[in-house]
Amino acid sequence: MTDEAQGGRIFFSSTGRSLVDEDEIVVLSVGVDIGSSTSHLVFSRIVLERLDSRYVVTTRETFHESDILLTPYSSGETIDADALGAFIERQYKDAKIDPDEIDTGALILTGVAVRRSNARKIGELFARQAGKMVAVSAGDSLETVMAAYGSGAVARSIRDNAVVMNVDVGGGTSKIAICAEGKVIDLTAIDVGARLICIDNARKIVRIEEAGRRFAAELNIPLEMGATLSPESAQALAARMADRLFEAMKGGAPAIDGSGLCRLDPLKPGRGITEVTFSGGVSEYIYDRETQSYGDLGQLLAQEVRTRLNGWGPTLERSNEGIRATVIGASQYTTQVSGSTIYVAPMETLPLRNVPVIAPTMALDDEVIDSGAIAEAIKGVLRRLDLGTGDSPVAVFVPWRGSATFQRLDAFCKGAVDGLSDVLAKGHPIVLAGDGDVGGLLGIHLREEMKVKSGIVSIDGLELKDFDFIDIGTMLPASGAVPVVIKSLIFPTSAATGTDWQPAPRAGGETAVAG
Repeated sequence: MTDEAQGGRIFFSSTGRSLVDEDEIVVLSVGVDIGSSTSHLVFSRIVLERLDSRYVVTTRETFHESDILLTPYSSGETIDADALGAFIERQYKDAKIDPDEIDTGALILTGVAVRRSNARKIGELFARQAGKMVAVSAGDSLETVMAAYGSGAVARSIRDNAVVMNVDVGGGTSKIAICAEGKVIDLTAIDVGARLICIDNARKIVRIEEAGRRFAAELNIPLEMGATLSPESAQALAARMADRLFEAMKGGAPAIDGSGLCRLDPLKPGRGITEVTFSGGVSEYIYDRETQSYGDLGQLLAQEVRTRLNGWGPTLERSNEGIRATVIGASQYTTQVSGSTIYVAPMETLPLRNVPVIAPTMALDDEVIDSGAIAEAIKGVLRRLDLGTGDSPVAVFVPWRGSATFQRLDAFCKGAVDGLSDVLAKGHPIVLAGDGDVGGLLGIHLREEMKVKSGIVSIDGLELKDFDFIDIGTMLPASGAVPVVIKSLIFPTSAATGTDWQPAPRAGGETAVAG
């Protein structure tokens, strides 16, 4: 999509069509997951129909799933960008799609792929689509949340009225999320994964991660590059990893060889888990969807996990997605136009692109707003979505309720500035996006009463949620509105609707134009 806005319309660069003029539109989307262990793509076709002033998704069809590539390395922890680029080019050809035909998409970078030296090279692979792609660098917390949504565990917690644990067992780490009432209420991540140790067809060791060395040291198993890993040693390693994984699942803080394995705080006790699902590469073996070995401990680890599930308590349910749980689509499109109560200062603050949205739970319908609670709610979501360092601007969704008295506006604005302090300290603007009509009042209060020196963008008339990203264009002279493109990451929904398990779309789209 281009940033071109004419009369409040947003045009797709590949077709020149206008959202405003059509009752039905079709967009092509790609989801790309580049991780430390595996990389893959999915291509989807999204059909959207006009509903009043908005567009809603009516059909989501995944028409091509790429092969699963073991992420290539040129040396150490440096991803081989040339080999990865050749793989991606081949997948576009197999899907019979030219990159210029893609309307939107999501690029998910996890593990060592997010490290700066690699990320720059990887970004160059998608330079032609830079304006269309949402790029998400997923740290441990965000990756855990995304896996919980992508696996269907979050939706399942609503459908089954249950507390659902999703365990995403990947190549280097395992991410554990507890879901209830459609939300992730707790999470952790530990250094347990199938590819901590890798072997070739002759059982010679070809890759060892630091956590793999620690597991081997505790079991007195010698590990050296080029040495042979016996079946007995591999089984012992998988069993010990499964022990530590279940310790974390039960709320413990597992350690190995004297060092902790937790990458995040341990789970809180007493969650009352009733169902458990698995995602990630190892889940393909747990659910018997894969039988081939890929030179790692995946099959053995899955066997040990299944053994420990017997008699544990929570029932094992089938996840919507396994290894593809975090390959999720972007840009489901809706259209809405507002802008009667917005505030932007200075005007040079706009345009903004690919700003992640956070939707903290805030008690904005109380007569007295607690600024401290507002600040903590914002900081909590920033931590959970790995945005706490303040390296990029964020947009806070403000579901304002009640009157806009001076005291209520003042308390909220003070809490918002406090909660976003790390973001503002890096020179980014404060971005507020609400669903009511107080955008202008909030912006004026920040500038005139609180004398906030940062750039201020306060807009309203929007419906936003976590995992949305927004582009905010410059103000339209004729209307005083600003065009806003909302790009929503789409997760599988079959668990929520009660349908049988089937591969759900991972790449798709929602665009919203609002002001």
